[in-house]
Amino acid sequence: MQIPDNLLCLFSARVDEQRDSYVLEVPKQEVTTGGVQVGDVHRVAVFATDTTDDTPTSHEAVQNRERLAPVEKGDQRTVDIEDIGEQGDGIARTDRGYVLIVPDTEKGERVTVEVTDVSESVGFADVVERKPYYE
Repeated sequence: MQIPDNLLCLFSARVDEQRDSYVLEVPKQEVTTGGVQVGDVHRVAVFATDTTDDTPTSHEAVQNRERLAPVEKGDQRTVDIEDIGEQGDGIARTDRGYVLIVPDTEKGERVTVEVTDVSESVGFADVVERKPYYE
């Protein structure tokens, strides 16, 4: 699959029925930090997904995922932990609303992290340094 350079955001969404239409919700983070603008017309592509198997089928699939991610393995970023996920790990967002999962953190904490793993929709990172929130 060819992924265009002008891709503004990538996220997963459920299709919901509302009256005589079907609706895909755009996460608020995609509008506040991504390239999506309220009121603009955007082209949307819908792909089926198998939520039980996230294994890439080829080397090219891995390269495409990493190209879509605004971070690379080994990058260091200072992020704010916005929420805690179902597994108890911190959730932070970087460029274009990209999600980083950060273990051993608490909501509201500001940390410098090193990215340890990257996929097209989520990355994983370890804490390098804890920072005062006002810094």
